[in-house]
Amino acid sequence: MKHITVSAAVIFFDNKILCVQRNENKFEYISKKYEFPGGKIEEGESKIEALKREIDEELKMEIEVQEEFLTVTHQYPDLLLTMHSFKCRAKNDQVTLTEHIDYQWLLQTEISHLDWAAADIPIVEKLMKI
Repeated sequence: MKHITVSAAVIFFDNKILCVQRNENKFEYISKKYEFPGGKIEEGESKIEALKREIDEELKMEIEVQEEFLTVTHQYPDLLLTMHSFKCRAKNDQVTLTEHIDYQWLLQTEISHLDWAAADIPIVEKLMKI
C-alpha cells in the first residue's frame, strides 16, 4: 500500500476560509470533492516549505503559515494518506486556479455544507468547534 505525506493549508482572509474543488479524477472518492489546498512533501523539504511551494504552484498565492492545526491519517482504497494541516493567512483574496476547478471563500459556519474529500473532514469538524 502506497503511503503519501502531504501538507495542507487552512487559509484565512477577512474571517473566511479558502475551500478549493478538485478536478475530475479516475478515483470517484476524490473526484470533484472540496479540499484544503496543498500537496506532497518532497524529499529534503520541510512541511512548511512544501506547503508554500504547493500553494504558489496551485493557486499563485503567497501565504503566511501561522501554526500547525491538525494531522490526519486516512486510509483511501488505494493509498494511506498522512496530511499535516496548518492555519495560514492570505495577503489578499486573489486566487489563480492551476489545478482545481472551483474555489470559495466561506465563513467557518458555512464550510460544512460542501462535499469534502474524506481526509479533509476531520479538519472541517475541528474548524466547526473553534
